[in-house]
Amino acid sequence: QVQLVESGGGLVQAGGSLRLSCAASGRTSSIFGMGWFRQAPGKEREFAAAISRSGGETHYVDSVKGRFTISIDNAKNTVYLQMNNLKPEDTAVYYCAADLTYRLPLGVRLYEYHYWGQGTQVTVSS
Repeated sequence: QVQLVESGGGLVQAGGSLRLSCAASGRTSSIFGMGWFRQAPGKEREFAAAISRSGGETHYVDSVKGRFTISIDNAKNTVYLQMNNLKPEDTAVYYCAADLTYRLPLGVRLYEYHYWGQGTQVTVSS
């Protein structure tokens, strides 16, 4: 079992920044990749970014490229999502997820991830 806990969400003005954290516990050695997904009101959950356990592989959805950066600190079993130049359309609940399967390219689909956090709200005002 793997437990994931997100933090760092909040309310920010457009153009601002936030850093989300996702702390993993339990059988963390079984994790190959970590992803961030987001779900806006009335919309389906969508992929945002992913990183391999080694940090050597990353992948972003086009809408966040150049603004978001995913990183991993294996000593702390924590994945981060640095979000800069935030836009109102980034408003969503952000979820982190763990993929236990060796998979390249990194997973971008919900069913490719085995464990999920409870989510953290990000609200960007215009």
